[in-house]
Amino acid sequence: MKELYYLNKYFVKYKYHFLLGILATIAAQIFALFTPKLISKSFKAIESFAKNASTNSDLIKTELFHNILLVIATTIVSGILSFLMRQTLIVMSRHIEFDLKNEVFQQYEKLTQSFYKQNRTGDLMNRISEDVGKVRMYVGPAVMYTINTIIRFAIVIFYMYDVSPKLTLYTLLPLPLLSYAIFKISTEINKRSTLFQQNLSKLSSFSQEVFSGIRVIKAYSLEDKHLKNVVDLSEESKEKAMSLAKVNSLFGPLMLALIGVSNLVVIYFGGKMYIEGTNGIDNIGTIAEFILYINMLTWPVASLGWVSSMVQEAAASQKRINEFLKIVPEIQNTIENPTPIFGAIAFNNVSLNYEDTNIQALQNVSFTINKGETLAIIGKTGSGKSSILSLISRLYDTSAGNITVDGKEITQLNLFDLRNSIGAVPQDPFLFSDTIKNNIKFGKENATDAEVIDAAKKAVVHDNIIHFNKQYETILGERGITLSGGQKQRVSIARALIKDPKIVLLDDCLSAVDTETEEAILNNLLAFCKGKTTIIVSHRVSSIKNADKIIVLADGKIIQQGSHNQLINQEGYYSSLYLKQLSEKELL
Repeated sequence: MKELYYLNKYFVKYKYHFLLGILATIAAQIFALFTPKLISKSFKAIESFAKNASTNSDLIKTELFHNILLVIATTIVSGILSFLMRQTLIVMSRHIEFDLKNEVFQQYEKLTQSFYKQNRTGDLMNRISEDVGKVRMYVGPAVMYTINTIIRFAIVIFYMYDVSPKLTLYTLLPLPLLSYAIFKISTEINKRSTLFQQNLSKLSSFSQEVFSGIRVIKAYSLEDKHLKNVVDLSEESKEKAMSLAKVNSLFGPLMLALIGVSNLVVIYFGGKMYIEGTNGIDNIGTIAEFILYINMLTWPVASLGWVSSMVQEAAASQKRINEFLKIVPEIQNTIENPTPIFGAIAFNNVSLNYEDTNIQALQNVSFTINKGETLAIIGKTGSGKSSILSLISRLYDTSAGNITVDGKEITQLNLFDLRNSIGAVPQDPFLFSDTIKNNIKFGKENATDAEVIDAAKKAVVHDNIIHFNKQYETILGERGITLSGGQKQRVSIARALIKDPKIVLLDDCLSAVDTETEEAILNNLLAFCKGKTTIIVSHRVSSIKNADKIIVLADGKIIQQGSHNQLINQEGYYSSLYLKQLSEKELL
């Protein structure tokens, strides 16, 4: 239950909805409780007439007619107030759901790369949808019915006690048993609900991976194997859901049985008191009034089980949400004031360890790039090339050493200004399920159509796009599956170019294009990047030969650095790679 304390700030935020809902609930219950009193009054009038035939029957009929009108009127008013109660408290829950989903999403955006390496997409999706939905049921219906139950209990028991304290005591005897049963069953619901939600996350994660990798699954003819895995997970999920449902199903019958016992108690002890003429039970109307009170408690008492179930499920879900809402992101923006970025970058004995894998990606790396220069990085797979680009974008922070941009520690720059000044093209380009135009405009939301076309031409992808049926309005499939690998890379390049950044980071972004297209793109980039700090990561010497400075990485260390002409005349990795690629006619 303490996990739900996190939501108290939302009750404070929407306190006026909350207070108005409580007032409407109190008023609705007061008007609802006129009915038992009026029924009792009517019974008394009838009983009085039966005992005394000389009583004016017209007066009795008039009194009964007035009582009927009052019952109808108070019932209508109670219904209107109940509607107002739902409109305030349920609407409040929708506002809280909206805020909580936004908070969860904002936290997702703040969390670092290491978090996403350790958590599966399906599980994260489940927390922002299923878990937040369970929490909404707590802040809405559960809170509403709890308030309704407490207020109704308080008012009904007060009325009952006012009529006959002794009969009230007899009527409430089953309640301790009810409380104990609710406690035991609620504890079991909490356990089973947690297990069910965890299994649901597994199923969501597995399904998401299958859908994302469907081409690989089909290529290897593994449909039957993955179908079996889904069936097994679904079967496990069904078993846990059935286990939870079995416990939930105990509440309704248990509540109704206890209410039935209370009715029998009223009839037996109330009838006995009426016969004896003691303890305020002097007419049949009082017994009828008590039975109505008991039945008015039927739904609130029966709803205790449902409410308890919702609270326990919400507590389990909120615990899962709190697990990462309380994570303090490793990388934070500590500088609120804007910091202009010009592009001079220096690495000073920088080392980087990936904590999740315990891999040391970089060891004592040092280099400088002046504003407007081009640096190229080359090396074998796993040598640490992409890690350098990640550090410049502050997707990770250094484990040792420091990085400066324009002479300032990178951690002392406004993080958003730093990233806004960078145009990055990742090794594995990610495109959204949107139009090609909007994917390119992702780098500059207010870009004109002319700017989009110009960026596409620079990335040498315009001629491909205009041959599509809808050209720039073509909707891409998930992760850009509609396009080929080379087309995805070039659209990603166009997205970076339209941003007109101060710093350009190109992470092996020409690996899927042919040498002719590569040469055309490089010529365009050469003109575009004049005056911009550019870092190119590549496996091809042809992509980096025009750079001002080239560094060669091996096992996270710089083993060579210099210009293209200097390095081809040195014995080592670069000259060997150059000669090998030259012999394979990869160089023009």
